[in-house]
Amino acid sequence: MKAVAETLGVARSHLHDKVHRLVKPRGPYRKPDDDGLLELVRRLIDERPTYGYRRITALTNRERAKTGEPAVNHKRVFRIMRQNSMLLARHTGRRTGRVHDGKVIVMRSNLRWCSDGFEVGCWNGDIIRVAFIIDAHDREIIAWHAVVGSGISGSMIRDMMLEAVESRFGALQSPAPLEWLTDNGSAYTAKETRDFATALNLIACFTPVQSPESNGISESFVKTFKRDYARVNPLPDAVTALGKIAGWFEDYNENHPHSGLRMRSPREFIRAQTQ
Repeated sequence: MKAVAETLGVARSHLHDKVHRLVKPRGPYRKPDDDGLLELVRRLIDERPTYGYRRITALTNRERAKTGEPAVNHKRVFRIMRQNSMLLARHTGRRTGRVHDGKVIVMRSNLRWCSDGFEVGCWNGDIIRVAFIIDAHDREIIAWHAVVGSGISGSMIRDMMLEAVESRFGALQSPAPLEWLTDNGSAYTAKETRDFATALNLIACFTPVQSPESNGISESFVKTFKRDYARVNPLPDAVTALGKIAGWFEDYNENHPHSGLRMRSPREFIRAQTQ
C-alpha cells in the first residue's frame, strides 16, 4: 500500500480508509423509530384525510405530549408522509385580481367579529344554509345557526348576534365598541339588523361590493369547513347533516390546528392567552 500511495501521491491513511470503510447502504433516509411514528401519522391521516403535513405534525405532537414523548419536527413528518405517498396534491390554481392590502386580522380578541353564510348540499338535494360568527383574532366560531329549505333571514342573524354577545361577555351588550364585519347580504344590511347591532354596541362594517377578500377570515373558514368536514362525510339528507354540524363546529374550535395561531386550535390559543 506504501508503494501505491507514493505512486499516486496520496496519503496511506486515505487509501486505508477507502479500502476498509463500510459502504453506506443505499435507500431513503430512515430513523429507528420511524415505524412507530408512521403508525400514528397514518391513523391521524385516516381520521383527517384533508390535512397537510403541518397540521398532521401538530396533531402528532399533541398525541405524543399526552404520553410524555418529545415533539417531532415537521420536516420529519413531511419525509415520512412523502416516503409513504401520503402528501396532499399541490394546488396549481392561479387567479389574478385586485390587490387587497387591508388587514382583517386584529391584535386581540373581541376587537372585530366577522360573519358570513354558506350552503351545504345533501345527496338527496336538501340544501342547508349556515350562518356563523368568527373572531378575527382567535378564530373561534362564537355562534352559528343553520336552516333547511329557506334563506338566511335577518331575524336569524340577530338571534345569532345576541347569542355571540352573551357567550363572550355574559351580558346583553359588548362592554366596548366592537366591529361587526359582514358582506352586503340583505340579512346583514337590513335596518333592523343595523339597529340591533348598535343596541349590542357592535359597529356594523360592510365589505366593498364584489370583494370577498375583504372578509377573508370568514371566506377561509368556509373553505376549511367544506373541505375538512362537509365533503369527506356522508350527507344523505338534511336530518343527518344537521345532526353532525354541531360536532363539526365543536371539533373545529377544539382541535383544528390553525397556521395563524402557531398550529394551535382556537380554544387552545384562547386558553394559552388567559394563562
